Amino acid sequence: MLTFNQYFDKNSELRHLAHPTKKALDNVFDIISSERKNKKSGYYELPFEEKALKDSQNYIQKNQALLNNIKNLVIIGIGGSSLGLKAIDGILYHLPSRKDIALIFLEHTDPIEIQKSLFGLEVKDSLFVIISKSGTTIETSSLMKYVIKRYNLLNSAQSKAHLIFITDEDSPLYFLAKEYKITVLTIAKNIGGRFSILSTVGIFPLTLLGYDTKEFLKGAAEFEKRFFERKEEHLLKKAIFLAKNRDRFPINILFSYSSAFRDFNSWYVQLWGESLGKLDIYGKKVGLTPIGLIGSIDQHSFLQLITQGLMDKTITFISLNRAKYTEPKIPDLKLKYLESTDFVNGTSFAKLLNLQQIATMETIQNEGIPTDHIEIDELCETSAGRLIIYFELLTSCVGGIFNINSYDQPGVEFGKIRLREMF
Repeated sequence: MLTFNQYFDKNSELRHLAHPTKKALDNVFDIISSERKNKKSGYYELPFEEKALKDSQNYIQKNQALLNNIKNLVIIGIGGSSLGLKAIDGILYHLPSRKDIALIFLEHTDPIEIQKSLFGLEVKDSLFVIISKSGTTIETSSLMKYVIKRYNLLNSAQSKAHLIFITDEDSPLYFLAKEYKITVLTIAKNIGGRFSILSTVGIFPLTLLGYDTKEFLKGAAEFEKRFFERKEEHLLKKAIFLAKNRDRFPINILFSYSSAFRDFNSWYVQLWGESLGKLDIYGKKVGLTPIGLIGSIDQHSFLQLITQGLMDKTITFISLNRAKYTEPKIPDLKLKYLESTDFVNGTSFAKLLNLQQIATMETIQNEGIPTDHIEIDELCETSAGRLIIYFELLTSCVGGIFNINSYDQPGVEFGKIRLREMF
């Protein structure tokens, strides 16, 4: 369902770096296997667990009458608490199973955005989901306080039914929920926000939206199982290539050829940037800079820089198999003065986009720029699960080579401390 092609050896200078030794592959694999065994991060276990599915189904069964009237699902969270959900809904929104529920995100403290997001919204047909590991993140807690006050959500059992918390067990938010008798679902403490989409953080709202979350987890589980059976060695090779060439190629571009991946790109940027920008065990600053682009739009804003700017970038292309998308087509319409554009007449837009991706990739490869390509046969829950776990495992592998903790974010915490001091 997902095909992975690597072209790192198109440049003759890099050919030896594109084919690491078995010893190098084994070393990286051992690092990741040790992380998984020692539960350094709980995300490794998520595809195989049923807790999130059971919690979601239990909630739906107990609250069916309320959910029948829900038209708005309001997610209050920031970063990993919202980006993963946005990414998957963006990829799968076209599926017929997707319910007619507006997905609204409150993640920004911009007053204009807050008012715009909540304009015309009523409690009776809305469910407010507060997602935070601690509940003390200033953006999330401030937005939560605002909606509680604005909609009087703590005034009665009926109003509190429109409120649900997802948090760490024994967190301040957990105790708040227990105090006020608000529904609360928990996640394991060793699951960081940017690695949490396969937990209740993602599974609960995605289930409410009508997606087959069992298949979503199954897709991730199948790929992870194959990886630990050493059947997806391309991932280890890519991690080694990117990590060992970090000084030469410090910028990694995800060039996604479908607007459905716009929010996925944002999720990738956080995952890659926040996980890998760290101090290593020797106190040296390391990291790789992620950039998300959408084809063919960004061909007209960024391709020039890639092809003739500094040779400091690698490019990962994501594209869809367009065989089934035969409509709409470009009309066979010939217009005076526009004769130079007639060569695409009668072609489907899907084919045009596919050929644009191929032309862009070949142009970049001809400049000696390292590329790889992920082709997706069909955008569905299974392929989305595989794509998520692929990038999470890749991030862990690169972090392992860097000798860093890929799962904390001390730099972000410094900013939080400084904000408190300013107040």
